[in-house]
Amino acid sequence: MANGQWYPPEWPDRIRALAEGSLTPVAPKRAATVMLLRDTRTGPTVHMLRRRASMAFAGGAYAYPGGGVDPRDEHPVRWAGPTRAWWAQRLNVDEAAAQAIVCAAVRETYEEAGVLLAGPTDDSVVGDTTGEDWETDRAALVARDMSFAEFLDRRGLALRSDLLGAWTRWITPEFEPRRYDTWFFVAALPEGQRTRNASTEADRTVWIRPTDAAASYDKGELLMMPPTIATLRQLTPYDSAAEALAAAPDRDLTPVLAQAGLEDGEIVLSWPGHDEFTKHIPTGGTPA
Repeated sequence: MANGQWYPPEWPDRIRALAEGSLTPVAPKRAATVMLLRDTRTGPTVHMLRRRASMAFAGGAYAYPGGGVDPRDEHPVRWAGPTRAWWAQRLNVDEAAAQAIVCAAVRETYEEAGVLLAGPTDDSVVGDTTGEDWETDRAALVARDMSFAEFLDRRGLALRSDLLGAWTRWITPEFEPRRYDTWFFVAALPEGQRTRNASTEADRTVWIRPTDAAASYDKGELLMMPPTIATLRQLTPYDSAAEALAAAPDRDLTPVLAQAGLEDGEIVLSWPGHDEFTKHIPTGGTPA
């Protein structure tokens, strides 16, 4: 492996089946993930987790906290920051979907990293969230015994949508058996909070500079999916979390969707706008 690109061995066969018409793409599920940033003396670091090798999707790969939208993420919540209408326009979805996607981003960050982008007032954020009572609530969210709306309401908290910046959008390739339409967000670690490995899906978490993570990927030391390494590279120009957040409103959210086609007897797999991920797969062979 020249780098750390996640490449499942079953992809060539699935791509051929899609090209031949014998594979019907599954509909992608909406999802959200958050690149949580923390400033250091040497620049911003990003919080990443390594998915357990036993995971059916992207096992062993480094990623950010995130997951699928829960239908209950559309339930009414106390909302701070840009309106749902603003988010609907930004994410190019209707208002109910916009709220659900933003809620999923905040909820999953709390479920998987213990960090909560919410506060008792529209301009405040909760502090330490590591107490036993917080953990009980977090576990109830993970088990889906409690909706995020119920959690916020019970604690008298407002979701701080202004602490998120929409960064990019990627859709899992059509030949994948599990597909997600994922919005990537950036956020800064709130003062007084700290991350922890709260996810049952991860066996390791790290704070790492985007440049260092990208270098480790290039050496084949860190395994990542294309959107993960692509977003890491996009973060490298920024000297602080605030700079990255300030850049988010101007980011293009046109979905990135892999394309696979047959050229000169081989399959060519590409992600528009991201030439580094292009793969040439000889018929019956392995990717080059």
